[in-house]
Amino acid sequence: MKLKIITVGKLKEKYLKEGVAEYQKRLNRFSKIETIELADEKTPDKASISENQRILDIEGERILSKIGERDYVIGLAIEGKQLPSESFSHLIDQKMISGYSTITFVIGGSLGLSQKVKKRADYLMSFGLLTLPHQLMKLVLMEQIYRAFMIRQGTPYHK
Repeated sequence: MKLKIITVGKLKEKYLKEGVAEYQKRLNRFSKIETIELADEKTPDKASISENQRILDIEGERILSKIGERDYVIGLAIEGKQLPSESFSHLIDQKMISGYSTITFVIGGSLGLSQKVKKRADYLMSFGLLTLPHQLMKLVLMEQIYRAFMIRQGTPYHK
């Protein structure tokens, strides 16, 4: 099985890059993991609704071009379902058993995900109502994926 994480925007902060690299190294024990960073569109201050929609559509097309036809897609969206770590672990486990060769996670840019990406997603997931920078969300997601594998193995990492 392969994990793919698609994000809009590049990691810029050293501490985030180091954290992501650490979890990528840890996850390589369990699965091949591919991270794809896509260019984000500049959002002008006081952008109109139509300008924001145009940006979402452009970023959405970039995201969709990186999703395989048979990927199981989990989109991160504030309106998605919140899961405890154990249920998240079970979700990943179920998709592995179901025969999906790739589970793809999608993190949008500062405006979120386009409607087309949300429609393509097999599951919308939320990490809560807090607003987090999308670069930080990548690190949080990778830690939770690692935690999911640790839960599956019954290790003391998850207490």
